[in-house]
Amino acid sequence: MRLVSLIALLALTAALATACGGSSSNDAVAAAPATTAAPASTEAPVTAEAPVATEPAQPKLPKRLGSGEPVTFAFGGDVMFEEPIRSYLSTPAAVFAPIAKVLRRADVAMVNLETAITVRGTPTSAKEYLFRAPPSAFDAIRRGGIDVVTVANNHGMDFGAQGLEDTLRAGERKGVPVVGGGRSEAEAFRPWRTTVKGQRIAVIGATQVIDEEYLSWWEARGRQTGVASAKYDMEDRLIRQVIKTRRASDTVVVYLHWGQELESCPLDRQVSLAERLVKAGADIIVGSHAHLLLGGGMLDRAFVDYGLGNFVFYTGGGIAAQTGVVEVTATGRRIDGYRFVPAEISGGRPEPVTGPAKAARIADWNALRDCTGLDR
Repeated sequence: MRLVSLIALLALTAALATACGGSSSNDAVAAAPATTAAPASTEAPVTAEAPVATEPAQPKLPKRLGSGEPVTFAFGGDVMFEEPIRSYLSTPAAVFAPIAKVLRRADVAMVNLETAITVRGTPTSAKEYLFRAPPSAFDAIRRGGIDVVTVANNHGMDFGAQGLEDTLRAGERKGVPVVGGGRSEAEAFRPWRTTVKGQRIAVIGATQVIDEEYLSWWEARGRQTGVASAKYDMEDRLIRQVIKTRRASDTVVVYLHWGQELESCPLDRQVSLAERLVKAGADIIVGSHAHLLLGGGMLDRAFVDYGLGNFVFYTGGGIAAQTGVVEVTATGRRIDGYRFVPAEISGGRPEPVTGPAKAARIADWNALRDCTGLDR
């Protein structure tokens, strides 16, 4: 009796399926092997799900490493175009020619542009050193293999708001991104964003060095044209920007103007700011201002360099002429490695050091780490 009922039920089910336009009995038979074989299958979908249960940290890996592809950064220090450098601007490619190969081999190269790019503006009164250069300076920067510059420094507003606005416009026209300065606070702190090898890179510029008497009108606050400041309460503004930028970035870079001229060890305020930036989410922190090299190394999981020195700069030689490029390789938030490529400023331009002197200069640079509290 039960067998007859079962047969009748199957017949009724098949009839209803046919009447409703469903699968034919042949389709049902064809589907049956896949249904019954699925539990024993070893195909990719089943295998791919296994690590999720056994390795809960795995889903976080892409967030930390982005696309998983390493990106190389190259950082140089202070760049200006007073004599004898000004004479090279008639052939812009000549300015960075000796060091261009080092800069171009990086995926992202960056320097501190320590001059206004303008032929106008009102000079800042009573300021001893005022720097400005013609728009062809951006041609030199671009042809030298530099991808982005910061103007957050103690010369970005040498020729007032008009001079800074001219700098920003010239950068836009010449195709050189500029960070650290803006026609408003929001623009000055806005990061430059680019994607390299699938990695989302963000670069922010800011300065702790602004003369006190100029602070009120040099800082970009609200809708005021100025530079991105990291002094006093504006340090918190920078930290908030890094936290915000972190959310949509794989690698976050902060380039700072900081420290004390001719002081070879970082100041307490530099160390404090570096620690805050790392906690906020910065992966690479570099800076300049002291006119000489300071040490670089690891602070927790981030790379920090406290002083890149002069780069394209007039100098009479000696310690102020010692310079170089710091190369950092990062895969998302992971610092894969870093190295120092030593150079010497001659005629205002950095020339790579070669031969036996190269190893000695690298050893000297490594020794600068001793007073920084950074790890190798």
